[in-house]
Amino acid sequence: MTSNEISTYEETLGLQGEHHDADHRDVERVLREAGWTPCGAGDWAIALRSPDGRAAARISPFDPTASYTVALYREAAHTGQVPRLFAHRRLVGGGDLQIMEWLEPVDADEAAEFHRALAAREPEVAELADVVRRVHERGRRESHWFAPKLDDNPDNIMRNAAGRLVAADLFGADGPRLYAAVVDDPQLVVTTIPEPERRFMTEIPLTNTGPWPPDVRESMRTTLTTADAANRA
Repeated sequence: MTSNEISTYEETLGLQGEHHDADHRDVERVLREAGWTPCGAGDWAIALRSPDGRAAARISPFDPTASYTVALYREAAHTGQVPRLFAHRRLVGGGDLQIMEWLEPVDADEAAEFHRALAAREPEVAELADVVRRVHERGRRESHWFAPKLDDNPDNIMRNAAGRLVAADLFGADGPRLYAAVVDDPQLVVTTIPEPERRFMTEIPLTNTGPWPPDVRESMRTTLTTADAANRA
């Protein structure tokens, strides 16, 4: 993909103009209006495919550790074993947008073997393993909610158009601990994640584990609002 084609994706999404203050809803609307179509959803994000089929957009309402995934894609780009990242943007309210090359799923056994090789730092993935370890250690130092382990879900190993296996979404937030703290220790949440960066934390899709009922979402929002007020007092 050429730099002109990448620039076209950016312009389509409004990354260089009127949508500078966009949240996850705005970005999804702009993409759909431009002909992008739904192609997947997980617990933290949804995905849309570009009209030409060559790119995918990952849109999350709230992702406090996405910048480390982006760092991995950029720092390990020379290995050819991570997705090509065409654009990245943090969204209003703590959301995140990544535009990357389109990837195809692979057999679960093949994916598991790639994860095993990565964990063992086998020669064919040694350079990637070094970058993964470096960025993961940085995330653990800098983010209170960074997951302690890599995500070895087989779905995170995919194949690009050139036929190469690539590793995606190896990092993430420690969701169970974070969302338990909303109930058990909301002061910890509000002092470690500023309000503008968690405004939509109750709106993650939770497609795999099941969304919260509306009353639970409202209770979480109320709890955090109360903790924010107490923190300002």
